[in-house]
Amino acid sequence: MVTHVRPEAQGDERGALLSFLAEQRGGIRRSVLGLTDGQASSRPSASELSLAGLIKHVAETEQGWIARARQEAPAVARDESNWHECFVLVGDETVASQLAYWEKVAAETEAFIRAVPSLDDTFPLPNDPWFPPDERVSMRWLCLTLIRETARHAGHADVIRESLDGASAWDLVAKEQGTSGE
Repeated sequence: MVTHVRPEAQGDERGALLSFLAEQRGGIRRSVLGLTDGQASSRPSASELSLAGLIKHVAETEQGWIARARQEAPAVARDESNWHECFVLVGDETVASQLAYWEKVAAETEAFIRAVPSLDDTFPLPNDPWFPPDERVSMRWLCLTLIRETARHAGHADVIRESLDGASAWDLVAKEQGTSGE
């Protein structure tokens, strides 16, 4: 897993943007290392957020943005009556199934971004009240939006995991790498 990005080593702007996104994804993925689904679904802070819910949310969000950039409908439609389901596991969903789904979404994101002719190419924003009407944004904007969204939730994941068992992000990097972290 990526834990530190050297953009200059990625060869180009696309590689740098995708590496920064991978770095933030790694932070969220590591947040569930060694946890059961029950622990990952718990809400140990004042927030309603759980680690399992964050994983599901960021995967659905990333897939939705890539679908919009392709000018397709997102795979999962949420409306006012079921928006909260993107933050909790339902039915037979597990942390493992959500991580596997997110892995697939991440591969699709990378393939899409690498295939677009230019990061300056644009697509229309959704017709939602929080976006300006008839606004178009670039593929670069899309990459930066995915980085921002994922990084925001990686920070949430750090706090939630530390609230669960005291494990910091650095502890989890060490655990993933099989070192003591000292």
